[in-house]
Amino acid sequence: MRKDSPMGEIDEGLGRAERTRPIPQSTAAQVRFLLKGAKGSTKALAAELGVSQRTVQRWLKGQGAPKPAAAKKVEQQVRAKWQPKVRQRVRREAEQRGFMLHMSATFGYSSAAGSTDDPRSRTITQKMPGSVAQKLYAARDAGAGQAEQERILAEGLREHYFKDNGHRAGGLDVELNDISWMDVEGL
Repeated sequence: MRKDSPMGEIDEGLGRAERTRPIPQSTAAQVRFLLKGAKGSTKALAAELGVSQRTVQRWLKGQGAPKPAAAKKVEQQVRAKWQPKVRQRVRREAEQRGFMLHMSATFGYSSAAGSTDDPRSRTITQKMPGSVAQKLYAARDAGAGQAEQERILAEGLREHYFKDNGHRAGGLDVELNDISWMDVEGL
């Protein structure tokens, strides 16, 4: 499994599923969005972002680019505040009804004697139950990294895709080694 990262493929997949409109891309557009939440106060927004009021005013005019740490802070704030009601609705539905998972990844296996445990690349489309969504969201809320989220997803895929809900491959264990791409959609 890969090193933990704050925003991995699974976080990004969940985030894409929670939006109906794309997040603003330019710094000026992102700052304008955040400024609405700060009720038009550049001073309040500057305090929230940890920069000077003048810096916020320059960004609004499209003058200069933020330093990497400031750019990351702006993007994190926008992602956290973008479409909160849509995010809540999508999350509630996923936790109740499940979600559709589309992914291409390399899986490692261990199973009964006589079978191979060589890692294999697979492209999977699978309906995942709400219990998996609940575990993924709880892990994300607790600040779990990519490795922990991969473990949760691997357990869900083991039970619902590879073991077909207990109908086959009784002793199979699955490890998610590498995600090439992943997408999540509601049902």
